[in-house]
Amino acid sequence: MRNLLCVILGGGRGTRLYPLTKYRSKPAVPLVGKYRLIDIPVSNCLNSDIDKIYILTQFNSESLNKHITRTYKLDYFTKGFIEIMAAEQSMDGTDWFQGTADAVRRCLRHFNDPGITYVLILSGDQLYKMDLRRLLDFHIDKKSEITIACNPVRPEDVSQYGVMGIKSDGRIEAFIEKPQDEFKVKGISANVNGKRSFLASMGIYLFNKSTLVDLLTNTKKVDFGKEIIPDNFEKKRSFAYIHEGYWQDIGTIKNYYDTCLRFTDIVPPFDIYDEGWQVFTRPRYLPPSKIRDSKIDNSIVGEGAIIEGVTIKHSIIGLRSRIERGSKIEDSIIMGSDFYETIEELEGNKAIKAPDVGIGRDCHIKNAIIDKNARIGDNVRIINKDKRSNHQEENFHIRDGIVIIEKNVVLKPNTII
Repeated sequence: MRNLLCVILGGGRGTRLYPLTKYRSKPAVPLVGKYRLIDIPVSNCLNSDIDKIYILTQFNSESLNKHITRTYKLDYFTKGFIEIMAAEQSMDGTDWFQGTADAVRRCLRHFNDPGITYVLILSGDQLYKMDLRRLLDFHIDKKSEITIACNPVRPEDVSQYGVMGIKSDGRIEAFIEKPQDEFKVKGISANVNGKRSFLASMGIYLFNKSTLVDLLTNTKKVDFGKEIIPDNFEKKRSFAYIHEGYWQDIGTIKNYYDTCLRFTDIVPPFDIYDEGWQVFTRPRYLPPSKIRDSKIDNSIVGEGAIIEGVTIKHSIIGLRSRIERGSKIEDSIIMGSDFYETIEELEGNKAIKAPDVGIGRDCHIKNAIIDKNARIGDNVRIINKDKRSNHQEENFHIRDGIVIIEKNVVLKPNTII
């Protein structure tokens, strides 16, 4: 894999995941009480022996920068690297990245290693496992110039994706980006293991480097899925690589919430316990979690949590979470904290009657996401009492009925949401 360069796209505003992206870039959003979204594509690369990786970003990139530099330190005796490549001003342009293709175009001058033959483009907000070596083998075997990884999807879901029609040899013969008319895609379903399926683009593209340079230097179009691929699959030798394993776009609050809580299943669709395909993240050297006099069912508890006299059901409890006696957590994601408060700080909070970092006494939290470093006072109820689907106030948002408490927010005792 020495002749392959991977580019992970993480530069968008992440508006669909707001307010989780208010203070961080989308790839830096926490995942399953331990990881971050960016760890998924990076782990797929490392498990596939790909160690030349650029991560393109531009919005709220500080926490992502820290995570990458503190987590991924490759051996000095290899030629590999995992580096952030932020939007930058140059003599050729001073604008932000305008889209996925524009981001790659403006970084092409950094991809000048003559030993690089192939460029792999990945997304930073998807959950899947893929041996990318097989994708490269397929690309080479088909003598492809562009290969698009795709996943079979249900007919009712085709409007969310770019949908491809293929010939019997896998060559792409049609490509429609997010079709809203079901009649447009009826004729481009594909046969996958004897079943008629629609093939959705996973936003994973493998290019011959020469092809990518040609496409991006001869047009100003800014997006791969909407413009570059639909305009060129007939001109360039293009194939679809069918990935039949689990794949989930987690770029919306609803998808993020549902996908994270599925990790509490007895057999989750994404196996984080597979030692043969590890998910890498930052080693924090936190102490074990401490749990006293509590009932915890169908849940995940991250490292360094302190839990006493609590009921937790179908929830994810993140790093350094502190939950006080009498509280009840249901169907929720508690992201935890970036730090522990000292004994002196806890005494200081008590003196000024301010909530500690974490969840106070006798709280009830249901169908919610509590972002990091939130201070939830005693007897707070976060239950979406008015049953709203979407709503926004100063300290919280409701998206698809899920209450999201922003990072660093303080909720006074007895607050009811």
